[in-house]
Amino acid sequence: MNLSKLRNIGIAAHIDAGKTTLSERILFYTGTTRKLGEVHDGQAIMDFMKQEQERGITIASAAISCSWKEFQINLIDTPGHVDFTVEVERSLRVLDGMVAVFCAVGGVEPQSEAVWSQADRYRVPRIGFVNKMDRTGANYMDVIGQMNEYLDANAVPFQLPIGAEENFEGMIDLVENRAIYFKEGEIVELPIPEELKPIAAKARQQMIEKLAESDERILELFLEDEPIPLEILKNAARKATLKLEITPVFCGAAYKNKGIQNLLDAVLDYLPSPLDIGAVVGIDIYKEDKTHTRNPSVKDPFSALVFKLIHDPYVGQQTFVRIFSGSIRSGMQVYNSSKQKYERVGRIFRIKAKERIEISEAGPGDIIALIGMKYSKTGDTICNGDFPLLLESIHIPQTVIELKINPANRKEQSKLGEALAKLVNEDPSFGVRFNSETDETIISGMGELHLEVIIDRLKGEFGVPVDVGEPSVAFRETITAEVECNYKHTKQTGGRGQYAHTVMRLEPNEGNGYEFVDKIKGGVIPGEYIPSVNKGIQKTLDGGVLAGFPIVDVKVVLLDGSFHPVDSSDMAFQICASICFKNGFMKGNPSLLEPVMRIEINTPDEYIGSIVGDLNKRRGKIDSMRRFRKGSQKLNGTVPLMEMFGYATALRNISSGRANYSMEFYKYVLVTSVIQDEILKKLKELKEK
Repeated sequence: MNLSKLRNIGIAAHIDAGKTTLSERILFYTGTTRKLGEVHDGQAIMDFMKQEQERGITIASAAISCSWKEFQINLIDTPGHVDFTVEVERSLRVLDGMVAVFCAVGGVEPQSEAVWSQADRYRVPRIGFVNKMDRTGANYMDVIGQMNEYLDANAVPFQLPIGAEENFEGMIDLVENRAIYFKEGEIVELPIPEELKPIAAKARQQMIEKLAESDERILELFLEDEPIPLEILKNAARKATLKLEITPVFCGAAYKNKGIQNLLDAVLDYLPSPLDIGAVVGIDIYKEDKTHTRNPSVKDPFSALVFKLIHDPYVGQQTFVRIFSGSIRSGMQVYNSSKQKYERVGRIFRIKAKERIEISEAGPGDIIALIGMKYSKTGDTICNGDFPLLLESIHIPQTVIELKINPANRKEQSKLGEALAKLVNEDPSFGVRFNSETDETIISGMGELHLEVIIDRLKGEFGVPVDVGEPSVAFRETITAEVECNYKHTKQTGGRGQYAHTVMRLEPNEGNGYEFVDKIKGGVIPGEYIPSVNKGIQKTLDGGVLAGFPIVDVKVVLLDGSFHPVDSSDMAFQICASICFKNGFMKGNPSLLEPVMRIEINTPDEYIGSIVGDLNKRRGKIDSMRRFRKGSQKLNGTVPLMEMFGYATALRNISSGRANYSMEFYKYVLVTSVIQDEILKKLKELKEK
């Protein structure tokens, strides 16, 4: 396949900006589907999960291949709801370009900013599409202003709308200097209307000035007042987009089928092919300071990244991968360098949302699903075993909310365990732990909707009805003071006993998670037992010490110890290390960490005082206010998650239903001693019940 004619793109945006409707129109106009699927009636091809059809939102990113003008486009439609942000994260890691969709009325929303920063993390070139130009209150230039102000996007209009709201008829193409109208589904090219010529000429001049900043040939022609050939203009725009110097912006109304074909042309013209992205760099699995490059070529050794797993009732586990170099064939053996294990590929599928087309071979740039993979998980690298490397993995956000669940029928405990294991495999932002003291299964996720969907899937997809407790905050535990601990584990039985002795120092390790440092000298603990010490501590981290919450941000330095030539064993050192760590943890001024959320509230001016007052009572802080629309403001701030249960109802009451809000995880912070005492008291009361 000619890689220059391949585009791997994602469609990402705030919830309700019209991403899935846009994806459905792209599928229709590329001939992939014969009828238009609508989100509101549950018929969208890309929203094929039952939960998506019921709620009218995208939950899981869906991949599909389509063709436009001899180009192949691999398209991924991503969710806009903050609870499913990991779907956007893993999609952007494997995509080459992105279409960022904005509502012409809502503009830059909180989740638009989150998606934008995710794209920045992976340096993904992008174009903007201002959708819903037919809606009351649509303002194209205002959205572009917000993109520049809040996203630092260097957004440049490549189109101007002709009319707006119910009078939205078409657009002026500033690159080709022509007017495009949409009449009964057909595109009609006409001269630019006389009354719009001055505005179009000024906007075109500004676009050329922007391009001249990064292209000397255009600068030359511009200064000499010479006409700029279309090919030179498009090439300069493409280069500037790929270097992330500009974001070309287009407009349309996906629901009314306006602007789709032009957007597809823009995807081909301005977004990168795998060749434009070039070589990927991976780390040597034996030497971290050594790197390897892989070019998008079948001649280079095979390398790919696993970015998604789906359990399919018909074919079993589907492992979605993006191939960066080399090729893969059915029956081939590949090496999982993250797990350091070999796997055999069963079958290979090209995916069209919920449909599958079996293929025998795939190459660079392809996004495919593999059947038969046993060990590979999200973020793993698979490659040629003779040329191993580790590609950059995928950033997984921390869970912030918990739910206690139990099978409605105790006999189905093992069935529940199997179903949860499959869901954890699919969704790395979903966590499960078992509290042996209370005999409860605790699931954790990104928000209430995330866990609601999981419960729904347990009942509908896996046939395991569950009893569900109240949602609670996913606290974490840590220490705030350095402490040394010394513990000797001895157990004498009739035969061989148990002996282990460890001395360790525990240090606060803010923001760096768990770290283990071995400072044993002179073999006082034999080398084969050092991993046992680490393992014993790690087993303790998940269950917590203070209140049963996972432990984070602790550095453990193993200083000293002793062993017995007969009675020491792997298990003895695991038990010893666990008890030693627990003892030290309780002396290190242990503290709970609580999740703090970023919050953005859109409200009419008259309710600002009441809303700010209510947020202050919830320990919230307002960082900034900015104009949203005439008579409305956006409030940005932070607030602890534990104060926000039931906030939707409270905000509705305060603002007579006119304000709305969105939240996303910001960071974990230490709780005050007063609040910690209250939390521990409540937890104790719940246990006693």
